[in-house]
Amino acid sequence: MNIAGPVSAMTLAERARRAAKVAAEFADRVDAEGRFPREGMDALKAERLMGVMIRPELGGEAASMTEIADLCAILGQACASTAMTYAMHQIQIASLADYAVGSAWHEAFLKRICDEQLLIASATSEAGIGGNLRNSICAMDLDGETARLEKNATVISYGAMADAIIVTSRRNADAPHSDQIATLFLKEQYSLERTSVWDTLGMRGTCSDGYIFKAEAPAEQILPKPFAEIAAQSMLAVSHLLWGALWYGIAADALARSQAFVKAAARKSPGQTPPGALRLAEASNLLQQVKANVVAGLKQFEAAKGDADALNAMSFSVAMNNIKVGTSQMILTIINHCMLICGIAAYKNGTPFSLGRHLRDAHSAQLMISNDRILGNTSTMLLVNKQDTSLLG
Repeated sequence: MNIAGPVSAMTLAERARRAAKVAAEFADRVDAEGRFPREGMDALKAERLMGVMIRPELGGEAASMTEIADLCAILGQACASTAMTYAMHQIQIASLADYAVGSAWHEAFLKRICDEQLLIASATSEAGIGGNLRNSICAMDLDGETARLEKNATVISYGAMADAIIVTSRRNADAPHSDQIATLFLKEQYSLERTSVWDTLGMRGTCSDGYIFKAEAPAEQILPKPFAEIAAQSMLAVSHLLWGALWYGIAADALARSQAFVKAAARKSPGQTPPGALRLAEASNLLQQVKANVVAGLKQFEAAKGDADALNAMSFSVAMNNIKVGTSQMILTIINHCMLICGIAAYKNGTPFSLGRHLRDAHSAQLMISNDRILGNTSTMLLVNKQDTSLLG
């Protein structure tokens, strides 16, 4: 089924702002009800933004990672659940677009994503591996040209709403836990038996329930590149960058609300500096640091793209890790500043200055791939890798 309507002549950012306007209208309801942000996602599909990273000959628009990150930041200012769903979808698109080149089946599916505006999820988490996506317990069962898999996935974000899911597993039953492959299964090829419900503090609309995943499909749907290569060169870096962008968007909207609060206070008392003005300036300074962190990472990623040596370098991994840790920590400080600026109006729900949803959504940032795990990996790399001290990259 094709999504009706021609590709808009508007820029990607303009189309994202139109979708974000719809998402913002329903953001509080999505959060309160813990439901999938279908209005925001439908708006993104109507704007034909699901496959924009895919190359034009397959129906995409060859959008850069920087452009995709900007869309995530725009959406983050409207509805974090919509932004996170879109970001996670684009993380999967990046893996498919760059690491399934030459595979006729996957390229045909990339065209379907553009034509039908499909939503792609992933299942990398698994019971028993402690959140380490570079290990799998489940193993692919290959029977001739048929691939079968069963996985106890502790989390599959928006799994019930996805049109397809990319699932990691061991290559076969004799393979070590780190010898992984990724396979794309279509909705009609798998079943989901829910094992846990996503009832959380924030990011409630991502509907990241746990499932027993069972699937059977042609073996040609296994991605041709090892998952180790996809994870190291694409998935981890893209995750940190797109998440950082949407987290920036959450903090940017919090700052905009607190700025409106200070402006309103200034109008009521002409000639006097409102009490929150200095704290607003401090929050603005911190937000600029977050933006600079994400922008620098995007520039480094764009420069390294296509260069396996650069993408596999320890210095690159350290830089991407630092973006994730630094951004996820600082947005909480910014939003707390904004809470203090707006006072009880930020603490209450239903005001123009309410920030409870922002604060709760932002608390997920340090936990999505635990900062402690990332810092542990970074510390190991820094034992053997010289710190880059150049301003030129």
